[in-house]
Amino acid sequence: MPVHTSESRQAGRAGSGRGVGLGLALGSAVAFGGSGVAAKPLIEAGLDPLHVVWLRVAGAALVMLPVAVRHRALLLRRPALLAGFGLLAVAGVQACYFAAISRIPVGVALLVEYLAPALVLGWVRFVQRRPVTRAAALGVVLAAGGLACVVEVWSGLSFDALGLLLALGAACCQVGYFVLSDQGSDAGDEAPDPLGVIAYGLLIGAVVLTAVARPWTMDWSVLTGTARMNGTPVAAVLLLAWIVLVATVLAYVTGVVSVRRLSPQVAGVVACLEAVIATILAWVLLGEHLSAPQIVGGFVVLVGAFIAQSSAPAKGSAEPVASGGPETQLSSRERAA
Repeated sequence: MPVHTSESRQAGRAGSGRGVGLGLALGSAVAFGGSGVAAKPLIEAGLDPLHVVWLRVAGAALVMLPVAVRHRALLLRRPALLAGFGLLAVAGVQACYFAAISRIPVGVALLVEYLAPALVLGWVRFVQRRPVTRAAALGVVLAAGGLACVVEVWSGLSFDALGLLLALGAACCQVGYFVLSDQGSDAGDEAPDPLGVIAYGLLIGAVVLTAVARPWTMDWSVLTGTARMNGTPVAAVLLLAWIVLVATVLAYVTGVVSVRRLSPQVAGVVACLEAVIATILAWVLLGEHLSAPQIVGGFVVLVGAFIAQSSAPAKGSAEPVASGGPETQLSSRERAA
């Protein structure tokens, strides 16, 4: 009969938590990846891209408003965290990305934005001064190379300096999303509740995007009609509901919790799958077929993500940071949930 030591039980819990974290990160990638498939028909129906972004964030902020009221103490306890999350993780990523694709090809902008995992590792290595394993670096390189194939970056290299800077700005804001999501994860019961952080981040992001998108100029009549998804008419309000509830609320909730169970660098690499998922959904739902290089690129992204998260030293370990990342402790409320 095997003897279960405390160390083996702790290792088992750590492995289980890491598995749940990876599942949540994958769920977040799927949810985020579905946003473009639902948004494109609305844009083609006549809505400005920035108006779609505003509807997305403002709608999600309304859904999360009761949560914000419940966690209103966060405004006094962690104002800088909430402001940073709203400005970077919500408004910054959305505004920079949509401004970038107005000047450079979508594929190029997406590839530049998803350099964020590499930038996260750069943050870990040069700001936190923690070593990075070769496996983590190799995983990021493979993921970036695979993304280049998925978006077929060679098909539209019409570079614009400002467009590239905006796309890089989106990548930097995405780094802020992963780093800020991890803040306080090792504080036990004192850790800021992730739902509260998300709720106030969305509220702050909605306020900022209101000034940028100017929703009072929107053609609201589009939302009362239908939009065509690969020739099939779909109620515009249903597409908007998907964008708000699934591609924003669910995506942010699962994403932030996954970062706390894994680490910013691991969740960042897994998030690269969003581009693959978005392309597959566009193939199935919008009739945008994948080419052979895109299929190969998707496989390479998967391999890169697997390599990057294959080893996971415990938090506080002297071992180099690998993409499996440290297992962080959730607050008692999160564990109960």
